[in-house]
Order: sequence, then C-alpha cells, then structure tokens
Amino acid sequence: MKPQDLLCPAPEGLYCPPGDFYIDPVRPVERALVTHGHADHARRGNARVMATRETLAIMALRYGEDFCAERQEAALGETVRIGDVTVSFHPAGHVLGSAQIAVEWQGLRIVASGDYKRRADPTCRGFEPVPCHVFITEATFALPVFRHPQTGEEVEKLLASVRQFPERTHLVGAYALGKAQRVIKELRDAGYDDPIYIHGALKKLCDFYQSEGIDLGDLRPATIEKGGKGDFAGAIVVGPPSAFADRWARRFPDPVACFASGWMRVRQRARQRGVELPLIISDHCDWDELVDTIDEIRPEEVWVTHGREEALVRWCELSQIRARPLHLVGYEDEAE
Repeated sequence: MKPQDLLCPAPEGLYCPPGDFYIDPVRPVERALVTHGHADHARRGNARVMATRETLAIMALRYGEDFCAERQEAALGETVRIGDVTVSFHPAGHVLGSAQIAVEWQGLRIVASGDYKRRADPTCRGFEPVPCHVFITEATFALPVFRHPQTGEEVEKLLASVRQFPERTHLVGAYALGKAQRVIKELRDAGYDDPIYIHGALKKLCDFYQSEGIDLGDLRPATIEKGGKGDFAGAIVVGPPSAFADRWARRFPDPVACFASGWMRVRQRARQRGVELPLIISDHCDWDELVDTIDEIRPEEVWVTHGREEALVRWCELSQIRARPLHLVGYEDEAE
C-alpha cells in the first residue's frame, strides 16, 4: 500500500478515499475535516464538518450558524472511526482551536498539520508532535532567511515607540483571527494595562476569546463620536490590515503604521504597505522550527504544501528523508 492510497491531492483538497472525506477542502464537499478557522482552510457550504469545538464556534461566528448541515466536535487526542480509517485531532499551536489531523489505515499513519507554529502563544495550546509515517507540513516561511525574533522583543519595540511618541496613535495591523488576539494578550502580559482600541471587525472574535478564558483586558471600540482625533493620542489601535488602507485609518492623530506579520522580515513588503514600525510576529514556523519539527518527528516521508516547497524538500532529501511537494491550490499566505 502506498501513502497516496490513504491521502491524495484532489481539486477539492486533500482527499481520503477509504474514509471518503476531505481535509480543509477548498470547494464544498459532503464531509470535511477542518484544521482551523482561517478562511482559506475553513469554508462554508460543506454538508458535514468535523473540527474542534473552538473551530466550529469560530466558523459559526464568521459564516453564521448555517455554515454546514451537520457538525461533529473532535476532542483532542480522541480516536474516531470514519469509514475504514481512524482519525484523531492534536494541537497545532497556530490559533485557538487549531489542530493537526492524524489519519490511520492498515498500520499507516499520516499527519496533516494544517498551519502550525512552535513558539509559545498565550492564546492557544502549543503544538504537540505526533509520531507518523508521513508528515504533511506547511512551508509558509520555508527559506533559511526567515528566522523570527523572540515575540517579547517585538512587543517591546511597540511599547518603546508608544513611550517615545506619546502624542501619536499606534495603528497595529493584525489578522482578525489569532494574530490580533495574540498581540493584545502579549501586550497585557508585558504589563500594558491601558485600554486597547479595536476595529469593529475584531469584536466578535475578541469577545469569543474572552469567553474562552483568555483575558484581553480593557478593549474599546476605535470610533470617534463626540470626541476628536486627540482622544487617541498615545493609544494603541488594533485592526485588520485591510482597514489601514481606507479612510478609517485617517481619523487618528499622526498615526504610526505598524504591522504584525512574519512577512515584516522582508523590508520591501513593509515599504510597499507603508509600514513605519514592522513587528515580526508570526503564527507560522520559521525555517529553524520547520526543520527541527521534521527532525523531531523523523517520519519516513514528508509532504510539503502551500508555501516555499522546494527548499524544504531539498533539506529533507539531504537529511535522508523522502519528500515531495503536494502543490495544493487555494491556500493563501494571509497576513501572517
């Protein structure tokens, strides 16, 4: 039996023939297993969806309660039989509710990691290595140039700028699910107790994180009603990156444009976005974390997907591990 008999690429996504389901399908299917709630992995319109409790709740918040016909909650570490295969979900460390999916059939185990990171994150459970024959890894930052700094250093850069420019508003662009809440929580853990202002697009997800016991502190809407621009002098405002390109951002006094993303390692990307203070904070592994994870799991084979596949495939080959790119389509780099 070949691993491709258990999981194989299809136009709809990664397909499991003996279980008749898809993992993170990019088109509506009869049965979907979803790794996490980001829009390029979790889409509406599938008939049946299996995911962690948190991911199902996030999908309902983002798409409405009717995002699928039937939901099945996956408890972390619990084995469930689907057709002729068994599946289990394991923490991925990417965002709240994110999971790797282990699929096992006739003694062969493949782990689809989805998106994952190895850095400590106060807003979600950390990644747990799962022994397997085949490991499917993302490759978002799979080049040696990508080595993320410590998160605390980047948070301190932001706080130092706030202290240096108390008359200016610091606008922090952060992806609405996961990154925004992580940045806010990291600021709180660093001792920042002032109100943090958020764009309206973040409210539902921030409220959900709070309801899950993740204390984000005093959050207030970033709106100007009776007051004026001066109300936000010295404040930190967090919003989705798209909001900083429209008139919403122009309501704040002499704003410092910040952007929290692993892509801020690339200076040209920061310049193109007009970012004054790049914050290299990623919810994906950097190069060292990717290769260390593969070396720790030591699978017989590695499949590499959505990202810079060639360099990681080559590293695996040099490490005497079989590897190949999957060339799955429909997954975005996001603003991570």
